[in-house]
Amino acid sequence: MAKFLDQRVGVLVDISNLYHSARVLYHKKVNFKNVLEAAVAERKLIRAIAYGITTTEGMEEKFLETLTGYGYDMKTKDLQIFPDGSKKGDWDVAIAIDAIKMAPRLDVIVIVSGDGDYVPLAEYIQNTYGCRVEVVAFAESSSAKLIEQADDFINLSGDKRRFLLGK
Repeated sequence: MAKFLDQRVGVLVDISNLYHSARVLYHKKVNFKNVLEAAVAERKLIRAIAYGITTTEGMEEKFLETLTGYGYDMKTKDLQIFPDGSKKGDWDVAIAIDAIKMAPRLDVIVIVSGDGDYVPLAEYIQNTYGCRVEVVAFAESSSAKLIEQADDFINLSGDKRRFLLGK
């Protein structure tokens, strides 16, 4: 589908989804600056939000500051650690709520995650608000149903030199 310069775009980035996909698939880190540029595609960026997890050690602080410098608004929450040692740091519901709240003022919502949990969200936004829903993720770790539902899909694996950092 065509992309037009006057389209108003909102970008919602699930940092953990991209981080873990890049690490497992390629043993590298994500170039979040280039991901944002590709997602916006020279259109009118209204808002880019990156959703991250903080730890008690605070090792992610510099990384989160860097993302802010690239133009992302940051939303963070603490990593939950349960008595059995399991951990949880999930942003799916908050991303969905923000997408629904932003959709009436946008032409395009870009979900930067391959998580299949976003399929109903994409369908809802398309049918309720008429917004395009685009997905940016690594194809190998993305839901086929999400890719199918999306109006456009950018496969980060298709240009590893652009979207990954490290040797």
